[in-house]
Amino acid sequence: MNDDATLRGKAAVVGAGISPTGRVPGKSPLALAALAAQRALADAGMDKSDLDGVLASHAFASPFHRFSVAFSEYFGIAPTFSNTLQVSGATAATMFNIAAAAIATGLARNVLVLGADSLLTGLTPDLALRSLSESRDQQYEMPFGIPVANTFAMTAHRHMHEFGTTPEQLAEVAVIHRRHALATPGAQMTAPITVADVLNSGWVTTPYHKLDCSLISDGGAAFIVTSAARAKAIAGRRAVYILGGGECYTHEHIFLMPSLTTTGAKRSGELARAMAGVAPADIDVAGIYDCFTGTVIMMLEDLGFCRKGEGGPFVADGQITHGGAIPCNTHGGMLSFAHPGMPGSMFHFHEVVTQLRGECGARQVPGAEVGLVHSLGAGFATNATTILGTEATL
Repeated sequence: MNDDATLRGKAAVVGAGISPTGRVPGKSPLALAALAAQRALADAGMDKSDLDGVLASHAFASPFHRFSVAFSEYFGIAPTFSNTLQVSGATAATMFNIAAAAIATGLARNVLVLGADSLLTGLTPDLALRSLSESRDQQYEMPFGIPVANTFAMTAHRHMHEFGTTPEQLAEVAVIHRRHALATPGAQMTAPITVADVLNSGWVTTPYHKLDCSLISDGGAAFIVTSAARAKAIAGRRAVYILGGGECYTHEHIFLMPSLTTTGAKRSGELARAMAGVAPADIDVAGIYDCFTGTVIMMLEDLGFCRKGEGGPFVADGQITHGGAIPCNTHGGMLSFAHPGMPGSMFHFHEVVTQLRGECGARQVPGAEVGLVHSLGAGFATNATTILGTEATL
């Protein structure tokens, strides 16, 4: 791939910040986004006047359809490049891919990438779940009782049927994520759990128990993305470079999903790795969308970390934690750190950036230089992958 046709190494993350997470009463999505943005700017050593681009995800608890524009007004900036994106849970990775493209093509110099929502305190639990489910088709799916959780449950059932994946293997994903959260300041859930705890936590929609499902949270995250040249001057060795990105959109309706066990992550991962020039074995740490435990198992397979059908044993063998083949969601993920809706995967980016900077303390993956973040949504309809690396990977 020639240099003109790739985004590899042309943009970098120089600032990262997160707001308080979990239950944060009295803070609107705009307020949470502003807190995260202030911290990202401070981390980068920049002022808000340096920003000329804003990319934001939609917020369910906010009345603003143009969240990026409303945020700019609230924050006191007037960007010349702005957009509010909505491809469900895949939005996080798409924003980083688009930010890199905007910088490489001269549309912006310094892009603020952000997402925030207050699903826990800004909406009732019923409204929070309904807001996620109402993105499903109103004609063919919702009338027949297929909210978003049920679409993911269908894929898990099929995976269990085809490959023998067990409830215990699903539960192990939740146990590992909770163990990771224990070492992460600010995590929403930090009480240790066992496989038995997961299996006894009550049904949500088979095969998922309550502890197989991600949290409902408040919170936000923000990042400053700039050119590689500017990154070296601003952040030096703390800059984290965008090496590759890929996306794939396979369906809108779950009954038209090409395969219930192989998703668009296979293609988005291939595209991202090709641009980055890396193989799965080159990736040191990953942030993998974990709305449900079975989602992680399927993504491990589709992203090439293990063969199709081997995700369950791969997890049970300890391969997604420290010392394993690919430590995943070392902050605790959506299952234990926080999940405020579409911004949920932004916390995966924050963790991977922090890992690549070598700043994770007790949960640090030694020698981490290449990281992958995969975001997905809408019953695997939307998939986006971003690969990040240190200066040593350029």
